[in-house]
Amino acid sequence: MKKKKIEVRKLSFRYQKDNEHPTLNQVEFHVKQGEWMSIVGHNGSGKSTLVRLIDGLLEADEGQIIINGEPLTAENIWEKRQQVGIVFQNPDNQFVGATVEDDVAFALENNQVPREEMQNRVEAALKAVNMWEFREREPARLSGGQKQRVAIAGVLALQPEIILLDEVTSMLDPEGRQELMETISHIRKQEDLTIVSVTHDLEEVTLSDRVLVMKNGQVESIQTPGELFQRQGLEALGLDVPFSSQLLKELDLGPNSPTYLSEKELQDYLWELEFPM
Repeated sequence: MKKKKIEVRKLSFRYQKDNEHPTLNQVEFHVKQGEWMSIVGHNGSGKSTLVRLIDGLLEADEGQIIINGEPLTAENIWEKRQQVGIVFQNPDNQFVGATVEDDVAFALENNQVPREEMQNRVEAALKAVNMWEFREREPARLSGGQKQRVAIAGVLALQPEIILLDEVTSMLDPEGRQELMETISHIRKQEDLTIVSVTHDLEEVTLSDRVLVMKNGQVESIQTPGELFQRQGLEALGLDVPFSSQLLKELDLGPNSPTYLSEKELQDYLWELEFPM
């Protein structure tokens, strides 16, 4: 059985201490090693606050965050940040180097990683996200998708065990989103990374193992993508109805037809209906 990489226990947080309504209220869940968990919900439901608490950028009012079996504390926060990397919505906010290569090396230099090892890590990280050929470019001259790849490379170079993604595809066009998600999915499997992603993107949700739905600062449900997309009233949770579900409804294939399939599963299902074995 895979061990729990992240445990969140009865976590509560208020931005203003006198606020009657907490941003997060008694949130509990866990994420296992190698698992991809998506966090979805309406704007203001507490999704981004939650990942910032896990990375130690905010301090909880109540509850515990346990990373690799140890509670996150003020004393071990820097140690835990070596194990957890975070990528934000706007990659421009993370760039500090004059070139792509310099930018990925920046955190390694701060951590006093030996030069030869640093060079090897930078090269490996940029190659992992298919950005090695852009190593001498200025980050500002890259496309949105390329910038996010570099931001991910900067995190990968630190060799974390957990990566937090905070709406990393929201500023990209559909092609850029697909390419970035394929890259993240490949890296996750190759490195056995644990991923927690805040998202509104349905394609990103379908790649995850489980989906945590936030509503009014609390955990509304935790389900597989398939279970979630079979539910009625997804719009009330801040989600669109997946294209495959819309198509199944329009096709009206009968009472026994599934309510949700991935696009690949839908393709296979329709093929079998047309050409039964």
